[in-house]
Amino acid sequence: MTTTTTSTTSTLPTYFISHGGGPWPWMKKEMGTAYDRLAAALADMPRQIGRTPAAILMISAHWEEAAFTVMGNPHPPMVYDYGGFPEHTYHVHYDAPGAPELARRVQALVEAAGLPAGVDAERGFDHGTFSPMAAMYPKADVPLIQLSLLRGLDPAQHLALGRALAPLRDENVLIVGSGLSYHNLRNFGPQARDVSKAFDDWLDDAVVGAAPPQRVERLLDWASAPAARMAHPREEHLIPLMVAVGAAEGEAGVRVYHEEAFMGGIAVSSFRFGEAAGA
Repeated sequence: MTTTTTSTTSTLPTYFISHGGGPWPWMKKEMGTAYDRLAAALADMPRQIGRTPAAILMISAHWEEAAFTVMGNPHPPMVYDYGGFPEHTYHVHYDAPGAPELARRVQALVEAAGLPAGVDAERGFDHGTFSPMAAMYPKADVPLIQLSLLRGLDPAQHLALGRALAPLRDENVLIVGSGLSYHNLRNFGPQARDVSKAFDDWLDDAVVGAAPPQRVERLLDWASAPAARMAHPREEHLIPLMVAVGAAEGEAGVRVYHEEAFMGGIAVSSFRFGEAAGA
């Protein structure tokens, strides 16, 4: 796979997406219309960017390592990292090709920034990647790799990771942080309406309403936001946002998906950073 810039490419935006729960694209019968709006928003991303990327680099909330670790498997398997779902969901496949050349490029960029980096030659796709990708690119025909979070979940380190990865945007690589803007599994549904909205309103103001320098300051201090620890008792589903912001640090943000009654009552959002040719 080649990621060099050509005269026909322009800088791709970055995204932070709310990826939903478990293997939802394969549960239409069980879920009904619950995921229709999220599915539509994810499916619209190819139109927004205006072309097919050479590859996608996904930073999933469901992978943490002692160093930023990139997937090097040319034929990534599936990681069924969920429980309590129908048996058929443990046999689904999203067979996108890996991109070992891109993995080496990512490792080099991360190391050049003075951050710890490694390659995992065996790792497969977890549901933070394969579920949204099933809506974004259902044919699984775009090369795809994952990059882990760093244990400790320090916002500053993940903003720095995004800055290190920024050159990939000019190499036709789409950078996507995959998490959930509200993630408290013990407080889900209608009873979470007020706290999820309080945090979601703050998040939208911080990443869309604030100028880029203030956006970084506010994200570094995210735990002081209204209902922050109610929305994220543990912040692994928020931290991928830092990578998307760091990779497009000086550029405007826009909310590209929003619901105020997702799964019966929670407010959730997704965001894009930087210009999109088809938007």
